[in-house]
Parts: sequence; structure tokens; C-alpha cells
Amino acid sequence: MRRWAGCGKRRAVRSRGRILIVDDEANARAALSEILHDEGYATEVAADGFKALGKIADFGPDVVLTDLKMPGLDGIGLMQKVRELAPTATVVVMTAFGTIPNAVEAVQKGAYHYLTKPLNFQDLALVIERAVERARLLAENARLRDKLRGHSVDGEIVGSHPKMVELLRMAEQVAQSRATVLILGETGTGKELIAELVHRSSPRKTKPLVRLNCAALSESLLESELFGHERGAFTGAVGRREGRFEQADGGTLFLDEVSEIPMPTQVKLLRVLQERAFERVGGNETVHVDVRILSASNRDLRARVQQGLFREDLFYRLNVVTLELPALRERASDIAELATFFLKRYAKENHKTVEGMSDETLAALGAYAWPGNVRELENVIERAVVLCDGARIETKHLPSHLVPSAPRDQAPPIPGATIAELERYAILKTLETCHGSTSRAAAILGISPRKVQYKLREYSGEAPPSSSLPSFGRGDEET
Repeated sequence: MRRWAGCGKRRAVRSRGRILIVDDEANARAALSEILHDEGYATEVAADGFKALGKIADFGPDVVLTDLKMPGLDGIGLMQKVRELAPTATVVVMTAFGTIPNAVEAVQKGAYHYLTKPLNFQDLALVIERAVERARLLAENARLRDKLRGHSVDGEIVGSHPKMVELLRMAEQVAQSRATVLILGETGTGKELIAELVHRSSPRKTKPLVRLNCAALSESLLESELFGHERGAFTGAVGRREGRFEQADGGTLFLDEVSEIPMPTQVKLLRVLQERAFERVGGNETVHVDVRILSASNRDLRARVQQGLFREDLFYRLNVVTLELPALRERASDIAELATFFLKRYAKENHKTVEGMSDETLAALGAYAWPGNVRELENVIERAVVLCDGARIETKHLPSHLVPSAPRDQAPPIPGATIAELERYAILKTLETCHGSTSRAAAILGISPRKVQYKLREYSGEAPPSSSLPSFGRGDEET
């Protein structure tokens, strides 16, 4: 393959995109890599389709530029595999003039574009630029779809409980600063959505928001993901790779499950926070970045510090501002609104006409403790929509642990009791089982919470046996 004019000494530029070049001709790979690097792209090369598959997860390409005719896995086969491994990556195929019909077939099967050999530099530059733009749009659309799977509507987090209102107000306020933010909350409360809100409301909103789950990687892989690595730094490091800090330069880096970072990596992370500089794994060159750190944890970091599992100095660096998400059980007044949103979403996804939920269903949802928080609520509503065979979701569509059976282990205290006495016994015994939750008791009994409250006021002047009286200390504040 010939060299294009204008390919001089490589210059250091911020990556315009990540291009994986796949060609069985070594000279072609090298020339394309140098040309695209000079145009500001980060590049990686592979000699065939199978080797390319091994680099997709590690390199994370925006564009796969592949020859169509290769031994083993050809360009069309590679394209199909890329769609499975990296759905947002864009594939551009290269082909000789005589095999254009094959290139057309590749486009029909999902390739973004094809280029004929010998390649024209202007065509190559234009196609790659547009392919990168398309890949980033696909990635953004995927991110927005994932976001809608959480508890947000049109980019706004659902919730009018005072704790959520205060949290959102504080999040938008701290977004304007450079301060590091530590987001705390139980699993499933929506910590990543708060991180997105802070980034979206900040002066860095036009720059990348890069995410990393620190609990999902081993110590060596985590270090490489954070700081990048040089070629030959370890087995399999076939080229230089930018880490998440470099990818987030000018923007925001969100470190989820930060409590799980190993001690040696904590030391290096502390240095980046203090000096805004680091070295890639296996390298000596100091890289300077401008990155804002948002971190999250579902664990008590202070306790981790006391246990010697987390550096105290790093904790204070990360914890300049703390945003703590309430558990769903602490904002029960938001449950109905969230449930309605998920109902509409999954009814649409499943092509069903589900108009709403019965009062008993809403009462059961409101009475449950939700240890899995919003994520668990979402799963419950999705299941209910799938099982729903009518216009409304009923309690029969909910998991059994949300609607336990009414107590049946004891007979009424007086044989031949009147209907009113049986009713009183049923209400009080059910309340006792539900720890005084009027809404949950109402759901079990098939009556309205208002009727339960009315009956309790009616019974308040009586003095029934203590064994029949529940403790109302944990009653419902919402009803």
C-alpha cells in the first residue's frame, strides 16, 4: 500500500476517536495506523478477524476499519461479531475494486460504509470522521436508553419527597464547583443518575462523563483501566492504551464502588487528586489531566477507614461534598409515582394496554420495605405488566412476598361470634402481623386503608384482650 503525502512526524494530540484497523497485510496496517494517528485518532491493529475480536473489549473502538477479504474470519464475519461485542462500534470495510458486490453486501448487513483499494486519503478521512461521530451518537443513545431504565423521566429524577428535593437542590448547587463529590446510598437507589445530574449541570457538561465500576476488576486491570498502559507493560499489552483519566480529560470521571479499590491503587489515585498527574502502567512519561472526580459507594467508608481498608487521606479527598440518597422505604410517598412511570414504560415495551393499578396493589407497594430500592420496584412492575391479563395490575400479579396471606392459624376467639366481631378480630390480627401497617393490612384484607383507619377509631373506645391488640408504633405515615 502506498503512503499518502503529508504523513510526517507523529504529533501528540488528544484522541479524536479510537480506530481498530484489521488487515492481513502488515504494510497496510502500519500505514493506516500512522496516517490515522497523525489525524489525531488513537489506533490499534490486528492481523485478522480472530485477533481483532481479542482486542475489542480491551481497546473499546469507536470504529473498526477492516479488510473484507482475510483468511479465517473475513470482514463480514467480523462485523457480525462486533455487533455482539460492541453494539455501538461502527464498521467500515475496505475492498479491492473487483469485489465491490461483496462490499455492498456488507453494507446491507450493517456496515456503515465501504472504501475501495487503493484508498483515497480524503475519502478515508471523511468516512472515518463521520463513522466516529455515528459511533458516539449510538453510544449516547444507548446511554440515554439505559438511563430511562432507571427512575428518571425526560432527564429528571422522579421524586417529590422532601429528602429527594433537598438532594437534587444540593446536587445542582455543587455541580458548579470543581469539588470532588462522594455519593452514598444503598444498592439500587440511583447513585449513577445523581452523578449524571451533577455532570450535566456543571460547566463540564460538553466534555465526557466516563464511568468505571471499581469492584468489577482485579487490581492489575483496575490500574490499567484508570491510568492506561504502555506497549509491553504486561502480557497482552500490544500497544499504548489511554486510561479512563485520559478519556475523561476536561470532563468528569465517575468511580462507582470506590470502597473496593485496593490499597496500592488508592495511593496512585490520591496522587492524581493532589497533583492531577500520573504515569501509565509500564511508562515513565508524566501525563497531566484536568478531571473532576465523582465517586460512589454503598458501604460505610468511615468504617472502612477504621478497619484499615481505606486510606483516611483519600477518604477526605473524595469526600469534599457528600450527597446521600435516601432508601426507597425512607421516601415511600414516591413509590406510586415511580411505579406509575415503570408501568407506562413496560406496558409500551410489551405492547400492552394497562391503565393503572388497583388501590390494593398501590397499598401493597407502599407497605413493602423495598430492600432492593428503586431497582427492585422496577423489576416488580415489569413482572406485573408481563403477567397482567386485564386493564389494571392487581395484587395477584405481584410477587407473593409483597402480599402475604392473612393469618389463618387461629380461629376467632368466640364460637358463633357476630359478623362485626369477626371483622374486628380479622382487622386487629392482620394489623398485628403487619406490625401496624394500615396500608398493608388493607391490601391483605381486600379493603381500603381508609376503612381500616375508620375501624381503628371505632375500636379505640373499647378494651379488647391484649393478645388481640397490635402495636401501632410502626404505623403508616403516608395514609
